[in-house]
Amino acid sequence: IGQILLKEVEKESKEVEGHVQFDRMYQVDAAIVRILKARKQTDHPTLMSELPGQLKFNSMATEIKERIETLIERDYLKRDETDPSIYHYLS
Repeated sequence: IGQILLKEVEKESKEVEGHVQFDRMYQVDAAIVRILKARKQTDHPTLMSELPGQLKFNSMATEIKERIETLIERDYLKRDETDPSIYHYLS
C-alpha cells in the first residue's frame, strides 16, 4: 500500500509542477509586455535586468528568450530593423 501511495504522490507532484511551469510562462509574458508597454522600446540587457523585479521567481535566461520569441511570433513586440537587440512594443 505504501508504494502505491508513493507513486500517486509522485504523479501528483509532477502534475502540479507542470501546472506551475505553465503558469510561470504566462507570468513571464505579462512581465515582458508590461515593461515594453511602459517604455515602448527597450534593449535586451535592460529588459533582462528589469524582469527579476517583476517576477516573484527566478527564471532562466533561455526561458525568457523563448518567451520573447513567442511574443514576437504573436505580434506583441518586434525586433528593431537596424539593431536586433532592441525590442519595440506593438499596440
